[in-house]
Amino acid sequence: MDDEGLAELFWGVSRRLRARTRTALEPFGVAPAQARALGVLLGHGPLRLSELAERLRIAPRSATEVVDDLQQRHLVVRRPDPADRRATLVDLTPAGTAAGQAIRDARRAESARFFGALSAADRADLGRVLRQLRD
Repeated sequence: MDDEGLAELFWGVSRRLRARTRTALEPFGVAPAQARALGVLLGHGPLRLSELAERLRIAPRSATEVVDDLQQRHLVVRRPDPADRRATLVDLTPAGTAAGQAIRDARRAESARFFGALSAADRADLGRVLRQLRD
């Protein structure tokens, strides 16, 4: 198979996984970017907006919109950075922590269903190949 065919297969699988993940997130009423932001904050704790944008690999303006939406839903809160009074940290509320954990669990369950069609050996091979391409 040529490289173009491999790329098309990769993008097809990626689209399918994204669609299934979107479906898994529907009960939570969050957009994928919001779910990712909750996951980053869950894993890293309070972050400056610029750090959050960097970890999400989105523009700071887009991160502001994501945080604004999450703040309106009482899932995150902005508070002063104790290390720099000019800066603001974004932190999870208790509801945000609970939502982030529930979303993480739903994503893990969907990933297990999606990749469950593969044998353990195939999953290991796929992981090895994807890590090699990522690095």
